[in-house]
Amino acid sequence: MRLTTLEKCEVGVKLGKSIYNENGHILLAKGTSLTDPLITRLKTLNIFTVYIEDDASEGIEIIDVIPEELRIEAVNVITDGLDSIAGLNSSKNNIQGMFKTGRAIRSFQKIFRDIHSVLSNNRTALNLLASTKVHDSYVYSHSLNVSIYVCQLAIENGWPLKNIEEVGLGAMLHDVGKMFISPDILNKHGSLTAEEYEHVKTHAELGFGLLKKIHEIPLPVAHCALQHHERIDGKGYPRGLTGDKIHHYSKILSVADVFDAVTNHRTYRRAILPHKGLELLYAGSGTQFDSKQIELFRGCIAVYPPGLTVKLNDGRTGIVSKYNFNAVGRPELRIIKDEYGEEVQPYDIDLSSHQNLTLEIIEADTLLN
Repeated sequence: MRLTTLEKCEVGVKLGKSIYNENGHILLAKGTSLTDPLITRLKTLNIFTVYIEDDASEGIEIIDVIPEELRIEAVNVITDGLDSIAGLNSSKNNIQGMFKTGRAIRSFQKIFRDIHSVLSNNRTALNLLASTKVHDSYVYSHSLNVSIYVCQLAIENGWPLKNIEEVGLGAMLHDVGKMFISPDILNKHGSLTAEEYEHVKTHAELGFGLLKKIHEIPLPVAHCALQHHERIDGKGYPRGLTGDKIHHYSKILSVADVFDAVTNHRTYRRAILPHKGLELLYAGSGTQFDSKQIELFRGCIAVYPPGLTVKLNDGRTGIVSKYNFNAVGRPELRIIKDEYGEEVQPYDIDLSSHQNLTLEIIEADTLLN
């Protein structure tokens, strides 16, 4: 099985996984043969990547740490919850607004407990990079991804359940302040002006100001919204905090936030390859980011998960067949095309082996679209 874009799907290829809509209902079941009308229909629903079964990827096992049904439910909870919380200030009926907000917080807590339950029994690397999208909005999907990364990091840190649940809630709510930023600015194509960037930066204070008013939310959770752009060398915002003045929740949140942000496509810039995202974190180790958290993060994510199609610097194309924990940017591949783009009899190579050290992944299908 492998993940591919609909643009590259041939008519007749069979789905390797069922496709769900945003309500969790199956749109197309596993094993369905794709036709031109079905492919066109999926594109109109903003579904551009699918898992397929073919001879080239036979035997490649895909392990979803977070079940698709749970991802869909979580995105919907985050969508409804952030909208409810953001509407608290504008609610004409304050009692009604507080009731809706309290209900939203309880929904956040429940869905995060479900995520924690799954991850606490997880023995494989997190595979979020090769997930099919279930929601158009970057803020909602990003909030979910960050909360999953943060949950796994908190588990790796050995934190008590109370702290894990608090930082998880903080991760889900860390970008709530962006609900007050103009969509025209958030979704702007091209670079922001200096004035626009300063406006976007206000989301940290705006989110904190809102969350600290909600009595169901512990203050450390509100500080996740305030401090997730702080850096340990003092060059972050909004307050330029340094070192231990930054809450330990925010130190793991910043690592997860940056990695997910740079490895996902945005309207104003293209995504970077996962191993480059990890290199970016390491470049800021000890200055911008907590070194321990980067090491823990490196050990719990699948930078190039099985089933992902990649292209090498010598022109060959392959499917990731096995993840290398000791060389996260250098997985084992099943080569399916030669340097001229011609299909070949599949064969395996290990990018971490000595003879393949000059090879490098330069493209990852579905990640940079």
